[in-house]
Amino acid sequence: MASSIGFRLARLPHLWRSILDRRLAPLGLTQTRWVTLYHIWRLGEGHPQCDLARVIGVEAPSLVRTLGQLEEQGLVERRACDNDRRSKRIHLTPAAMPLLEKIDSVAQEARAEMFEGLSADNIEQLDEWLAIIESNGLAIQARDQETPG
Repeated sequence: MASSIGFRLARLPHLWRSILDRRLAPLGLTQTRWVTLYHIWRLGEGHPQCDLARVIGVEAPSLVRTLGQLEEQGLVERRACDNDRRSKRIHLTPAAMPLLEKIDSVAQEARAEMFEGLSADNIEQLDEWLAIIESNGLAIQARDQETPG
C-alpha cells in the first residue's frame, strides 16, 4: 500500500489541473495563463518576474512569453523596477480581477468536490501530513544538493 502513495501524490496535481483546465477553458485561458495569473494574485503585486518564475516552477523565458500573452489580453502590466531598469515587476490590471474571482470560484468548487467524503478534521489532518512529507522532501533535497553526486 505505501508504495502506491507516491504514485497517487504524483497523479493528484495532474488530475487537479486537468479538472480546472476543462472548467476554465470557456474563459479562454490555457493552463499556463491561469496558473500564472493565479500565482501573481496570490503572491501580491509588484514581484519581479524571476521570483514569479521560481514560485511557478518554470524557466524565465517561458514566463516572459506567457506574461506577453497576458499583457496583450490586458490582464497584466510589466513595469521596470526603480533600482534596476532591466528587472520587470508584474502588476495585475483592473480587468484581471473579475477573471481571477471566477478562477477562484471554479477552484473552490472543484476543491469541494474533490474533498467530498472528507470531514474538516480529515482535511486538516491531511494538510498536516502533507506538510510533514513536504518538509521531509525539502530536507532530502537540501542534503542531496550539498553532497556531490
